Amino acid sequence: MNTSDLPDALPLGKPTGYPTDYDPSLLFPIPRQDKRLELGITGTLPFFGVDIWNAYEVSWLNMRGKPQIAIATFTVPADSPNIVESKSFKLYLNSFNQARLAGTDALADLLRADLSAGFGAPIQVKLTTPDMFPTLKMAELDGLLLDRLDIELDAYVPNPSLLTASHEEAMVEETFVSHLLKSNCLVTGQPDWGSIQIRYAGPQIDQEGLLKYLIGFRDHDEFHEQCVERIFMDILRQCKPQKLAVYARYTRRGGLDINPWRSNFTTGQRPLNLRGARQ
Repeated sequence: MNTSDLPDALPLGKPTGYPTDYDPSLLFPIPRQDKRLELGITGTLPFFGVDIWNAYEVSWLNMRGKPQIAIATFTVPADSPNIVESKSFKLYLNSFNQARLAGTDALADLLRADLSAGFGAPIQVKLTTPDMFPTLKMAELDGLLLDRLDIELDAYVPNPSLLTASHEEAMVEETFVSHLLKSNCLVTGQPDWGSIQIRYAGPQIDQEGLLKYLIGFRDHDEFHEQCVERIFMDILRQCKPQKLAVYARYTRRGGLDINPWRSNFTTGQRPLNLRGARQ
């Protein structure tokens, strides 16, 4: 997918008047299938997973006109037919700013219905109100830090040939983490910064090659969810692990962070939604 494939109606990268009235039509779905075909994914998905969205700028009015706030978490299944473009998501959430609602249940019901329609699948919605803010925790992704490696490179595009594994040696189980993931918005070119965790069981993956591969996304234009699926598929094809899970936590933009997780082993638990230091 490139920018010429996206309709002129897409709000991203254009001057925007923020909505003052609740408007679910602001949501802009983008089919997942086109990008998955580019990655060679057809038929049954080779993974399952979720995209975890956290929205930190959610506000509405109670029935007496007093502003209310919450942090919203949206859990989107990876097999939903669509993603929703993030600026349209932000505009949609801002359309609640002057909407009078009976309470958090009324807001959650609207969010669940509108977003399920946009993503094309049932979406889980959780609202955390200020009385619960003290219970929120932070944590970093666990695993062996790849960033400790002293490497040299001068190419910043994803290169799957950098991914190698020792197929002649004994199988291993390892978890790697890097905080050096950076890609760019497919439309505006704005930087998307993230941390990534890779869990696998199989032939031992060369760490230097993996780190170089991940840093190679630095000049790459693709949405968050698509980057994670590309990483998953490249590791799966090049290194042939028996088990693989890829989890990225991206820093927020416009009050939203997106955290895609893809796994191919059913014993792998859904990752915790714990905010990292950069989020």
